[in-house]
Amino acid sequence: MLDIYFLRKNKEKVLLGLKKRKFKKLYLIDEILMLYDEKKKMKISLNKILENENILSKKISNIIKNNRDLSEIEYLKKNSIILKKKKKNIRNKLKKIFISINKKLIYIPNIPNDNVKDNYEENNIIFKNEKIISNIKNPLPHWELSKKFNLFDLSLGSKICKSGFAVYIDKCAKLHRSLIQYFLDENINNSYKEYSLPYLINNISGYSTGQIPDKNNQMYFIEKDNFYLIPTGEIPLMNCYRNKIFKDTDLPIKSTTYTSCFRREAGSYGSKVRGLNRLHQFEKVEIIQINIPENSTNSLYDMITHIKKILKSLELPFRIIKLTAKNLSYSSSITYDFEVYSIAQKKWLEVSSVSNCNDFQSRRLNIKYKKRITGEVGYCHTLNGSSLALPRILVTILENNQTNNKITIPKVLIPYTGFCHIKNDL
Repeated sequence: MLDIYFLRKNKEKVLLGLKKRKFKKLYLIDEILMLYDEKKKMKISLNKILENENILSKKISNIIKNNRDLSEIEYLKKNSIILKKKKKNIRNKLKKIFISINKKLIYIPNIPNDNVKDNYEENNIIFKNEKIISNIKNPLPHWELSKKFNLFDLSLGSKICKSGFAVYIDKCAKLHRSLIQYFLDENINNSYKEYSLPYLINNISGYSTGQIPDKNNQMYFIEKDNFYLIPTGEIPLMNCYRNKIFKDTDLPIKSTTYTSCFRREAGSYGSKVRGLNRLHQFEKVEIIQINIPENSTNSLYDMITHIKKILKSLELPFRIIKLTAKNLSYSSSITYDFEVYSIAQKKWLEVSSVSNCNDFQSRRLNIKYKKRITGEVGYCHTLNGSSLALPRILVTILENNQTNNKITIPKVLIPYTGFCHIKNDL
């Protein structure tokens, strides 16, 4: 969440950033600042009460020490009781104000980076790999390829659960698993430490990374146990570091995980969600970095370069887009999307988003660092990205590498799959 002291000192900058996002509840800023001013006044009153309590305590002590008239003590004690009641009343009010401020703050998204364009401009393509080659005159979309090569079965997913779930079959299942292992290996070789994590989270974990309450409606909730199914591996992975203080010399932290992800958003219609393009359950390999503020931009470009290298190794046509303010996620200050081109569908499919959240997430997570020289403590910057998300990578490999009688496996994946092609054996 936003730092209230930053908000107070930079109100106009915050309002400008929220307007770039087209955030509609700008009135929350004034409400928060009014509560903050009220809180300051009440703290002044509380300090005066504490000061008077201290004076009374010293007076009572002097009376006892000097064997003076004890009737004075009774009078002073009555005043002390009155002060204690006032103190309790003010502290209760301060607690309510604190809760009210936080309830409003959690609905305010992060402020866009100064380099992010406003919401009236198009997303900016910063890199494009033009290697778009078709091995066949009329390439089939993956849902047609599935019938031809027996790749996956959506009807089985519906039978087991409901629409929006897939069952991968035989060589396609192995290709799917091989992609996950390849992504993990590439991440680990680039100094990311691997974690195997729960797929269920509690309310605190979801709140700490910003998905609650922002993404409440997109998450599956298990009411009996008050757990959520994770919409991304970022949540349990970031929460591994909740309430930690790092030495600045120990940063950056680089971690990776593979998880299934669960989202309600798949329930629409049209070509955008046909086949495997959008599912309620999908697999994703996630990377995160935690760094000191002055080095977080370096972490961002390190993550972008890493994902770029993986996509190049798969020989897929892709582009990188810097999102405008209106398209940023709730916690992000700046985001770069990676999109892979589907030759059969003739469109770009998003396969990764890499974001720098600055200290927006770490304030909820309470992730801090301590400077070795000065001993100063501050909030870390957190970054997250998909490296990479399935099944859209799988989709583009199937569609872009097809011929009339086979699908060719990218060379880097052959050691994982154990086969070079998927053929129609019928």
